[in-house]
This record gives sequence, structure tokens and C-alpha cells, in this order.
Amino acid sequence: MNILIVFAHPEPKSFNGALFNIAVRALEEAGHTVATSDLYRMGFDPVSDRHNFTSVKDADYLKLQVEETHATECEGFAPQIENELRKLEACDLLILQFPMWWFGMPAILKGWVDRVMAMGRTYGYGAIYDTGKFRGKRAMLSLTTGGPEASYLEDGFNGDIAAILRPIHRGILSFLGFDVLAPQIHFGPVRASEESRERWLSSYARRLREIGNEAPIEVGRY
Repeated sequence: MNILIVFAHPEPKSFNGALFNIAVRALEEAGHTVATSDLYRMGFDPVSDRHNFTSVKDADYLKLQVEETHATECEGFAPQIENELRKLEACDLLILQFPMWWFGMPAILKGWVDRVMAMGRTYGYGAIYDTGKFRGKRAMLSLTTGGPEASYLEDGFNGDIAAILRPIHRGILSFLGFDVLAPQIHFGPVRASEESRERWLSSYARRLREIGNEAPIEVGRY
């Protein structure tokens, strides 16, 4: 498979960084082709604006979806965005690696979604969900939390982790047509022992070596 891993953490020596590194290694050892987008090291700009494009549809009023559709028609995406689009389009599996901040993705990763998942190129009218452009491809979240697992149960302090992740699973990945795999969640690694973190890394590597055999999860409407 062709696999794209998008990594969003400011510290490469973090546990997220370790997860990113072991994923690349395990997947390549399993014979897959791995492309990466290390957003902080790339200096990726998360702000969506006219600099997304080399083309202009309406110079007097910026509506991003209009400009995205126009750029799709005339090959008018800025080089950095075009490069990310090509990696995304080429992948059979997309993995987003990030720490969960404020019940969501870091701004740099949300900005990658805002700028790269462009109308016309990655979705369009009549080309969403079951008819999405990425149908037949798969996507997975790999993330860390600050709190322990008990905090993210239905009756936990923070509430159900599945509900917290639903805007990403349903509103982004499923919306584009991806089949969604079960998320890889590591709860509170900052408070875990070194031995526990090593076990988690080994377990994740084992999962990734067999990732081609996994069935997607159900991402419901409600």
C-alpha cells in the first residue's frame, strides 16, 4: 500500500514523535511505501487564504470554495498545497498522528485539513460520504491524550472519546469517502512509565504490520 502519515507535534522527541517514527519503520518493513508530512518541521502555514492558490477566480471577493473549485479546473493550487494534494491522492491509507488538544486537532493539523482538503479536488457536490472521492481508501487517527482512559468513558470526567473524535471521523474522513479504521489512542503517556510506553510502541508496530487486514469501524450519522 501507499501510506501517508501526517504528523503534528512541535517536539520530535515526544511520544507522538516516537509513534510517528515507529509507524514509518514498521510500515516500510512490512513492504509498504510511506510518504510523510511532518507539519512543524515543514513550517506548514495553517492559515487558509489567497496564498493557497496561484489562480484567481474572483479578485474582489474571496470565497474559498469558489477559488478551490477554480484552482482544480486550471491547476491553480500553490506548490506546497499541490504537493500535499498529490500525496493525499496517492495514498491507500491516511494516518493522522497528533496530540489531542482542547478535544480536537492541533491548529497546524486543522489548518492542513482546511487548506489541502479542497473543494473540487477532494470533494464536491454529490461526491461526499458513500460517493466520496476517497471511497475504497482508508484512514486512521493515532493520537495521545493528557488524561487517563477512565476520563474518556461515557460516564468519565471528559465524556466518551468516540463522541469527541466524531467530528474528525465523520465530519472529515468519512465525509471525503474514507473508510475509517479504529483509532489508535494512547491515554496519558506523560504519566506512564518508560516500560509502558515501550509496550505501547511495540503493540502499535504489531498492529501496523497487519493493518491491511483490518476492517473499518462504523461511523454513524448520529
